[in-house]
Amino acid sequence: MTKITGCLFIVSAPSGTGKTSLVKALLQNTPNLRLSISHTSRAPRANEINGRDYHFISKKDFKQMEERGEFLESAEVYGNFYGTSKKWIDETIMSGRDILLEIDCQGAHQVHQLFPEAVSVFILPPSLDTLATRLKTRGQDNPEIIQQRLAAVREEVGHINEFNYVIINDVLEEAREDLMSIVRAEHLKIARQLVIYQTLITQLG
Repeated sequence: MTKITGCLFIVSAPSGTGKTSLVKALLQNTPNLRLSISHTSRAPRANEINGRDYHFISKKDFKQMEERGEFLESAEVYGNFYGTSKKWIDETIMSGRDILLEIDCQGAHQVHQLFPEAVSVFILPPSLDTLATRLKTRGQDNPEIIQQRLAAVREEVGHINEFNYVIINDVLEEAREDLMSIVRAEHLKIARQLVIYQTLITQLG
């Protein structure tokens, strides 16, 4: 009997788009979905917990893990390093559980090279003005960093054609339903259904 493996989902977005809120809502409503916890060399922000939000490690340790080939993907963002554990991804997918990667465009491209079947979603704000307001309101970055993030949007959007889906996060509830619909649709694809319901289909046929 063919073993059903988990699905790999990628969600990318410019900073301040509301990606974190969408991902949180999706995880709360999708029991079989696991969020990949990235390793990072940056310092924890207020209320962030090691092992829950990120695996916080030093730049030296990060580089050693990278040299050993332990990351499925890795990237440098604003002077900090981020990476996804390849071993954890492989083990979780083979167990039949779905995985959600919340990574940038650079990381998404790397993952697609190794997992071309991965389903990728790009989140956009309704406007640049809205994005600027969200970045200022959340109070996590100084004005200089905010300007850097806004300037980076054009480069990030330049990768939009590499993704399978695009969601405009204007109304959070609508964007959340859109994201959940993508996950549901992936599980209804014919290749998966033929395996899961092989006995039923054989009987009916």
